[in-house]
Parts: sequence; structure tokens; C-alpha cells
Amino acid sequence: MESVNLSPVVLFTQAGVVGKAVIMILGVASLLCWAQIVEGFVSLARLGAAVRATRKGQPSPLFSPVLEAGLAERGAPFENESVSEIRGRIVEAMSRQARSMISRLEGGLPNLAVVASVAPFVGLLGTVWGIMVSFAAIAESNDTSLAVVAPGIADALATTAFGLIAAIPASIFYSRLGSSFAAKSQEVASLIEEQALAMMRGQTNGEKA
Repeated sequence: MESVNLSPVVLFTQAGVVGKAVIMILGVASLLCWAQIVEGFVSLARLGAAVRATRKGQPSPLFSPVLEAGLAERGAPFENESVSEIRGRIVEAMSRQARSMISRLEGGLPNLAVVASVAPFVGLLGTVWGIMVSFAAIAESNDTSLAVVAPGIADALATTAFGLIAAIPASIFYSRLGSSFAAKSQEVASLIEEQALAMMRGQTNGEKA
């Protein structure tokens, strides 16, 4: 029995013009997704290192703008403002800066969700088109045997496979990275509360001195 070669290169070369276009689009989308996945894990590692360094009192270039925002708010009190109100302003200023920082670190993370939801339909488009071409070929040849229609349908179904290959990792890592960034955001929020209290204690000590 003759073996069937299902390597991606062979499937691509045997596909029609529309099939090739669909496979190339899905290939580019898959590469961009993997680049975003790697970038996401690197960003998480950087954020975790910045949180740990800040807790140890070590300077962190990534987290420094957040601390500077809090210090700027602490140095500009309003008249008759209570300690809790000053602390609230400090926390809010640091939180705004932290949200901006985390948004930059997340980068194109939402693109993973787009690929996860759209890629299967792009692959299905190639499949539908390929099956239409196969049935048109049957009509021209007046031969309905399986040997005639099977190769064309197999090539058409390959685009669905490529769509799933692009969508499955995008869906998995979108959920994984999203939950990881959410957990890190909670750590950052706790750190901001700690730093705000430290800033207020420093201000209070300075006033007493």
C-alpha cells in the first residue's frame, strides 16, 4: 500500500491558490502568536523580578515610575487633608502608573484571543473552497469515484488542520498568560499598599522630627 505524505510542506504545495493563501495567513498568525507567547512569559518574569526587588528595597527600573508617582503625590498635600486622604491619593497615583506599566507588558496579548477565535474559521474557509473545487472537478470529469474526489477533499481539509494548529496554542496561552498577569496585578496592588504605608510613615516621622 502506498504511503501518504502529510507533511506541512507537501500539503502546502498540493493546495490550490486559495488554499495556499489561507495556509500562509495562518502560518504568519501562528508565528506572531508564538512571538507574543514568548514575550508574555518574559514580561511576567521581568514583572516578578521587579516586585521582589522592590520588596527588598532595591531599585527596579521597571517599578521606579510607580514609586515616583506616589512620591510626587505625597509631596503635594492639599490644605486640611487627612492622612487617609493623602494615602488614598498616593495609592491611586501609583495604581494608575502600575496599570499603564502592566498594559505595556501585556503588549499584544489580546491578539491571541483574536487568533484563537478567528483562525478555525479562516481554515474552514479554505476547506469549503477546496471542497467546492473538488465537486466542480467531479462535474467536469463525470466521475464520482472516491479515488477522484478524495485527494482534493484531503487537501481542502488540510486548511482546517492548519487553522486548529494556529488556534489551539493561542487559546491555551491566552488563558494561561491572562491568569498569570491577573495574579501579578494582585501582587502589584499589594505592593502599592505596602509602599504607600511606608511613604506615609516616612512623612509622619519627618513631621515628628
